[in-house]
Amino acid sequence: MKTEAYEIVVVGSGIAGLSYALRCAEFADVVVVTKGHIGESNTMYAQGGIAAVFDNEDSIENHVNDTMATGDGLCDRPAVEILAQNAKDAILHLERQEVNFNKTKDGSLELHLEGGHSRARIVHNADATGKEVENSLVGAVRNCNNVAIRENHFAVDLIVNNGKCEGVIVFDEENKEFIRLQAKIVMLAAGGAGQVYKRTTNPAVATGDGFAIAYRAGAEMTDMEFMQFHPTTLYGKNKETFLITEAIRGFGAELKNKSGKAFMEGKHPLKSLAPRDIVSRAIVNEMSESGEECAYLDLTHLNQKELAGQFPNIYRRCTDEGIDLSKDMVPVVPAAHYICGGIKADVKARASIENLYTCGECTGAGVHGANRLASNSLLEGLVFAKQAADEARIKLRQIESSVISDGYNLPLPRVSNGVNANIASSKKKLQEIMWQYCGIIRKKNELANCLNELKTIKDNAVAIIESDGFSVPAMELVNMAECSIMICGSALHREESRGCHYRADYPMKNEKPEHSVISRLTVF
Repeated sequence: MKTEAYEIVVVGSGIAGLSYALRCAEFADVVVVTKGHIGESNTMYAQGGIAAVFDNEDSIENHVNDTMATGDGLCDRPAVEILAQNAKDAILHLERQEVNFNKTKDGSLELHLEGGHSRARIVHNADATGKEVENSLVGAVRNCNNVAIRENHFAVDLIVNNGKCEGVIVFDEENKEFIRLQAKIVMLAAGGAGQVYKRTTNPAVATGDGFAIAYRAGAEMTDMEFMQFHPTTLYGKNKETFLITEAIRGFGAELKNKSGKAFMEGKHPLKSLAPRDIVSRAIVNEMSESGEECAYLDLTHLNQKELAGQFPNIYRRCTDEGIDLSKDMVPVVPAAHYICGGIKADVKARASIENLYTCGECTGAGVHGANRLASNSLLEGLVFAKQAADEARIKLRQIESSVISDGYNLPLPRVSNGVNANIASSKKKLQEIMWQYCGIIRKKNELANCLNELKTIKDNAVAIIESDGFSVPAMELVNMAECSIMICGSALHREESRGCHYRADYPMKNEKPEHSVISRLTVF
C-alpha cells in the first residue's frame, strides 16, 4: 500500500478543517483530505451567519447565557465562555482574510437577530454567509505552500497503535487505490450526518463519516441523540430541501397555519423566534392537528424591497417556486440540520485517543449541549480550530522525535468494479426509518424497532463490501448505519425530554442533566 507522511492530516474541508489547516501551516506541513471537491461541506450552505458581540448594548455574558439557556442544562460553561470570548476576534480574523460581511451606512457590521438570541448579534453576508467564508478559506488554502490538498480521497479508518493515532487510511477514488497517510497529529473535521434522515438541509456528502471512523477506532462519543431539526425549510414543488434562515423570522416573518392563524402564541415568550426544538415540535404538532403537509411563514406584511435586499437567495428561490412574497405565505417543514454532540473533546479539541483531535460539527465539545443556539456552529469551527492549532504547535514539539510505526495491519478489502444495486434502496430505507422513528418526536417501541432495523442494514452493508469489494457508496452506507445506531441507541437510553431530544413517553426533564457517553464497547 502506498504511504505518504505529513506532520498533520486534516479530514474535512469545511470551516473547521480549513481554518485549522491554515493556522497549522504556519509551523507544520499539512494535508487536507476531502471525499469530494474541496469546499463541498455544510459550511457552504450555512445561510444565517456567525454570532459575536459587537453591539455596545450587548455583552459576552449575554451570549454565554443565551447559549446555556438554549442548551437546556447540558452546555459545559468553560467551553461556552471560550466560544463567546473569542467570537469577535474570529470575525476580525476572517475580515483580514478578505471575507466580506454586510455593513451599515456608518461602516459598522450589520447584525441580525435569530431565534434564542436576546440581542441582534449575527454577523452575516446577506443570506449566504457560509458560502462567502468557505470560498475565502478555499482560496487561501489553495495558495498556501504548506498545505497539500487531496480531493476525492475518502477517509476509511484511523490508524491507531498502542492507544495513539498515527494517521488515516484513505481511498483514492480516481486511481482506485488505498493510501496510508501517516501523521503525528490527525484532525477530524469531517462535518455532519444529516443524510441519515429523509429530510435534511445537509448536502449529499454529510453521511456521518467522521463520527463512524472515530467510533470504530475506539474514541468516546457524547450526546449523539441530540440531532437538531431546523424548523423552516422550503416545502417546494420539486421537494428539494432549501433552508430558510431563521434570521428571516428575526426580520419579522411569522409562523402561521394554512388559515393564517399564528400558532406560536403561548408556546414560548419569543413566539416565532423561540429556540429551534420548540418551533420544530410546534410545527409538527400543528401539521398533525390540521392534517396539512406543511406550516407557513408569513412575510406579506414586510417591506419587500428590504426583504429582497437582505435575503436575495431566499427571495429568488421563492420566486422560482411561483411564490409571491408580497401576497403568498411560504410553505415550510422541519428538516434534520445539525448534530449537537459528537466525538468527545476537551476545550483544546483533544479526543480520547492520543494525537487525535476533532473540531466542527462532528465534535461534542460541550458547546451546544442539548440544543445548539443559532449561528454558533460556524463560530465553533473558527474558535476551536484556533484552540486546536495552538495546541498542535506545542504538541508537535513534544513528539518531534517519535517514530511512527508501520501501523494498520488489518487486511484491506478488494476494490469493487461496480456499485451494488441494493445500496440505494438500503440507504433510502435507513433515511425513512430514521425520519419516522428517531425524528422530532420519539417513543421507546419505535426507537427499539428502528435500532434493530439499523443493525440489519449495517450488517447487509458490511456483507456487500465482503462479497463485492470496497466502494465509497457501500462504505458511506456502513458509516450512515453506524452513525444512526449511535443516534438511535442514545435516544433510546435517554429517558427524558431535553433540548432537541423529545420522548413522548418521557415528556419531563430529569432533575440532574447528564451527558451520554458511548464507545464501540457500548451495547445497545
